[in-house]
Amino acid sequence: MAFNHLPAGAHDALSPFSVSPVTHSVPMADYQLPRSAGARSAPRTVLDRLTGAGDRAARITHTEHLPPREGRHADWPVRIREEVVAAVRAAGIEHPWEHQARAAEHALRGESVVVATGTASGKSLSYQAPVLSTLLDGSEAPNGRGATALYLSPTKALAADQRRAVAELAAPLGNAVRPAVYDGDTPVEEREWVRQYANYVLTNPDMLHRGILPAHPRWSSFLRALRYVVVDECHTYRGVFGSHVAQVLRRLRRICARYGADPVFLLASATAADPARAAGRLTGLPVAEITEDTSPRGELVFALWEPPLTEHQGEQGAPVRRTATAETADLLTDLVVQGVRTVAFVRSRRGAELISVITQERLAAVDRSLPGRVAAYRGGYLPHERRALERALHSGDLLGLAATTALELGVDVAGLDAVVIAGYPGTRASLWQQAGRAGRTGQGALAVLVARDDPLDTYLVHHPDALFRQPVESTVLDPDNPYVLAPHLCAAAAELPLTEADLGLFGDAAAEVLPQLERSKLLRRRATAWHWTRRERAADLADIRGEGGPPVQVVEAATGRLLGTVDASAAHTAVHEGAVHLHQGRTYLVRQLDLEESVALVEEANPPYATTARDTTAISVLETTEEIPWGDSRLCFGSVEVTNQVVSFLRRKLITGEVLGESKLDLPPRTLRTRAVWWTVTEDQLDTARVNPEQLAGALHAAEHASIGMLPLFATCDRWDIGGVSVPLHPDTLLPTVFVYDGHHGGAGFAERGFHTARGWLRATREAIAACECEAGCPSCIQSPKCGNGNDPLNKRAAVRLLTTLLSGAPTE
Repeated sequence: MAFNHLPAGAHDALSPFSVSPVTHSVPMADYQLPRSAGARSAPRTVLDRLTGAGDRAARITHTEHLPPREGRHADWPVRIREEVVAAVRAAGIEHPWEHQARAAEHALRGESVVVATGTASGKSLSYQAPVLSTLLDGSEAPNGRGATALYLSPTKALAADQRRAVAELAAPLGNAVRPAVYDGDTPVEEREWVRQYANYVLTNPDMLHRGILPAHPRWSSFLRALRYVVVDECHTYRGVFGSHVAQVLRRLRRICARYGADPVFLLASATAADPARAAGRLTGLPVAEITEDTSPRGELVFALWEPPLTEHQGEQGAPVRRTATAETADLLTDLVVQGVRTVAFVRSRRGAELISVITQERLAAVDRSLPGRVAAYRGGYLPHERRALERALHSGDLLGLAATTALELGVDVAGLDAVVIAGYPGTRASLWQQAGRAGRTGQGALAVLVARDDPLDTYLVHHPDALFRQPVESTVLDPDNPYVLAPHLCAAAAELPLTEADLGLFGDAAAEVLPQLERSKLLRRRATAWHWTRRERAADLADIRGEGGPPVQVVEAATGRLLGTVDASAAHTAVHEGAVHLHQGRTYLVRQLDLEESVALVEEANPPYATTARDTTAISVLETTEEIPWGDSRLCFGSVEVTNQVVSFLRRKLITGEVLGESKLDLPPRTLRTRAVWWTVTEDQLDTARVNPEQLAGALHAAEHASIGMLPLFATCDRWDIGGVSVPLHPDTLLPTVFVYDGHHGGAGFAERGFHTARGWLRATREAIAACECEAGCPSCIQSPKCGNGNDPLNKRAAVRLLTTLLSGAPTE
C-alpha cells in the first residue's frame, strides 16, 4: 500500500474545521479604540501590548531586532532628462539612493540589469527614471510613435498600481508619457487605443503570451520602438511558472528582432541569492546585478510566535496546537483595535476569508464601526472587487487586511505599521518580502511569524538562525524542461516560421524537441523553416501557470451570478460536489461540478462543518537519471509518473475537527509525469534500525511527511509545490521506498535540489521529528494537513530510527 502526500490543490493548509474558540488576552472593556492611524507607537510597544496579559508572552520563542540603517544618496546620471529629475523632485525625492542611480546608469548604457534590494528600497524608481527619460526623448522624434516600454508584473493588481504611480510621477511631463494597462480586465473598446497610442504598456506574462505575441502584427509599431522591458518582482518567476515565463521572454525577443528592436531588460527582485544568474536564465541575456541596498530603513522588530497546545485531540489521538488561523485572527483584531495598520498574510484563499470573518466578528463586539475597516484580499475575486479593495487599502480606509500572496508583491499600500504572517510562506525570500511590507519611511515596524502546526514551522520558530542567519534561496527554474519548451516552440512557429537560426535562442534542448513535434504533426518543416499546422491557437498549448486548464467558474445556481474562480488544479479538492466553499465571508455548498464546462454550481448555506478531500496516489519510475549509494541504501533522482484520484471527502465539525461522516466521490484520475527524488532501504538496515514489518509502513510514511515539510528550507518551494509517496515494497525498486516529487508536469527543479542537498535535508528532517515534544506524532512533526490517507499509519519513533540508520551511510560532504 502506498501512502501519499499531494502537491498544490490537494487541501487547504488553513481549514475552518481547525479553528478553536478565540479568547482575547485583553478584556474588551480595556481596549482603547483607534484615535488615529497616524499616531504610531514604537514596534516594541505594540508587541508588548499584544503579549501583556494571559500566557501570550510564552508564545514568543524568539524576537529579532533589526536596527535602523542610514541611507546613502547619489546624483542622477547626466543622461537623465532634467524634466524627469524635476518631476522626481516634485514627488518629494531630492536625490536618488546610490543603488537607484547605479541601476539607471546601466539602463542608459543599454545593459540589462537586475536590482535585488529590500522591500521599500525604491526599486521602481530605479527603472522609472531611465524609462521616462527615454520616452521623453522619443516623444521629440519628428516622425513615428517614439520610444516605447513594456512593463511585466506577475499580478494584475501590481500592474494597475504601477500605472497609477507612473501617471502621478509623469504628470509634469504632459503627453510625452502615456501609460496604460493591457490585461484581461481592459475593456475591449480601450484595447485598440493602447495598441496604437500608449508608449508605456503595463501587462503580465499571461497577456504577453496569449494576447500580444500571437497578435504581433497589430503591435508592430509598439514593438518596433521597444527600448525597455521591465520585469518586476522577478523572484516570483520560479519553478514551472518561471520556466514558462523564460520562454515567453525569448519569444518576445525574437519578435522584437523581427521588427528591428533589441530591448534592454530591467529587472527588480526581492533580495535573492545570485540574482544575476537567475535573471540571466529568465531572459537568456547577460544581466548585471545590483545587490547593495543603500536606502534607509527603520527598525524592525520580528517576533516568532508559536500557538499553544489545546485540550483537543486530532487524528490518531495526537495533540492539537491552536491554529495559526485563530491566532492570527486574534492578533489582527488586537492590532486594529490599537489603530495599528496591519496586513495578515495567509497561505490559502480560504484562510484569508476565514481570518477576515473572525476578525470582523470580534471587532463588532468592540465597536460597530470597526468591522467595515477589515477585509480579505485574494485571487479569484472579480475585477471590480479587487479594484475596490486596492483603493480602500491605498487610501487608508482599511485598517486591517487578511491577504494571500497576491498582496505580497510591491503594491503600494501607503505604508503599514505591522505584518502578521500566518505560517512560513515557503521561502526566506517571501518571508522578508512580506515582512518588508510594514514600515513607513523612516518609521519602525513589527512583523510576527505565527507558526502553523507543521514540521517546518515548528523547526523554524525554535531554530531562528535558520531564518535570520542564512542567505535567501536561489531561484530555481528550468527553461529546457521539454514539457515547457515544446508548446512555446509551437507558439513561436505560429507567430513566425521557426528557423535553424532561432534554435539557439530557445536553448540546447530545442533541437531535441523539434523532431518530436514533427512526429506529433504539430509542426511541419517546409524548406528552411518549421510551420504551425493546426487551426487552433498554438498559444493555448502552454499553461504557463501550471493550473491544469482553464479556471473553474464558481456560479450561484439560483441567480447565475459569477462569484469567482478556482484554479483547475484545485477543482477536484476545493469545489467537488458537497464541498464547503467560502467567498467574501459567505458560505456556500457545491451542488455540482461540471469538469467539461469548468463550472461549479453553488448555493448559499450555513453548514456546521467543513470538508476535506481524500485521495489515492500511485507512482511508477520511468527513468533513473542519477543514483548514488548511501551505505546499503540508494539515493536516486529521475522521471516518474504519478496517478492521483480524489475518492471521497470528510465532513468535520468546525471547532473540534471531529469527523461527522465520509461521502464517496466519482472523479476521474489525473496523471502527472514529473521528476522525483527517492531513497530505498534494505532488510539489513531495517534490522539495524529495529523497524519490524508492523512498523515499516508507519515509519516510511512519517519520514515522507516530515521530509516534504522540510524541503522548502533547501529549495525555493513550499510544501504545496511538492508531493510524496511511501511504499513498503515498491514494484520498481523491490525495496521499501520514499518518493518526493515535483507537483508540476516535467518537474520544477525542487526534487533535483533535494537530491543534491539530501544529507542536510534529511538530517534536518530527522532533527525536526526527534525534537518535537509530542509522544507519538503530531502536525508539528509527522502529520500532514493534506495527507490522502488521513495520517494513518504513522510511527514517529520508528521514523527517527530509520532516518538515523539512513544518514549513517550518507556520503561525506
